[in-house]
Amino acid sequence: MTGTAFAQTLVNGVMMGGTLALVALGFSIVWGVLNIINIAHGTFIMLGAYVTYWTFTLWGVDPFLSIPLAMLAMFVLGYLIQRFIINFVIRAPLLVTFLLTFGLEIIIINLALFAWKGDFRSVTTSYSGVGWVMGDIKVPYIRLAGVGISLLLALLLHLFMTHTKTGNAIRATGMDIDAARLMGVKIAPTYALTYAVGAALAGAAGSLISMSLPIYPNMAGSWTLRSFVIVVLGGLGSIPAVLLGALAFAMVEVFGGFFLPGLKDAIAFAVLVLVLIVRPSGIAGKAFYE
Repeated sequence: MTGTAFAQTLVNGVMMGGTLALVALGFSIVWGVLNIINIAHGTFIMLGAYVTYWTFTLWGVDPFLSIPLAMLAMFVLGYLIQRFIINFVIRAPLLVTFLLTFGLEIIIINLALFAWKGDFRSVTTSYSGVGWVMGDIKVPYIRLAGVGISLLLALLLHLFMTHTKTGNAIRATGMDIDAARLMGVKIAPTYALTYAVGAALAGAAGSLISMSLPIYPNMAGSWTLRSFVIVVLGGLGSIPAVLLGALAFAMVEVFGGFFLPGLKDAIAFAVLVLVLIVRPSGIAGKAFYE
């Protein structure tokens, strides 16, 4: 690997890590607070991508301007799904909620296939493929903006969780549900709000993904799997841990893809297995939304 190729691959990894962090943030908060491995997480990413695609295709709305709309739509959908479906089995064993969200994923994907078919679609703008060139190294503007948006949303989530009454209620519920209830926290609405926030973050991630990668209904599963790996790799319960896990996963994937393109996924998951053996709590350990 030449110096230029190394630098370009490193830049690609950082750009990918920014998007992956946003992909996994919502998954992490739902798992940490509700104790649900949300298999339906990828469907919110997929639907957020389609919100951006259709607003751009039908009305010519700039993809970046559609991100708040995608977040709002997924927030409402996530709130309704948790409040009126998942909430009925929220205290059931983990396997029950796992299977329920798996069923929701299948339903949503099949509805998307019925509505939009399985065609690959993409959002192509006048600035798609344009980037900042530094010698032989190119930084796509869309990917760079995606990193900035991901970090901004991560910061806003941190401020919300640590500096607002509602955020503190969410954290308290995840730490000790009985103590939170005794302090007057209404558990059901708090759970619904937490799930909705996770869905909104997934919607934003989907919007960013639609600008640089093809989208299709069955994409949901692969993004859910990536979210799971990133959270386990970085550590559960901390926003910095998600960022670290996303960056580590992205670096392994891009460098693995450079040296062994046919085995990049196997390499990434081999690293996950190694981390679980050496440090089961993840690279950053376990905290609670610090």
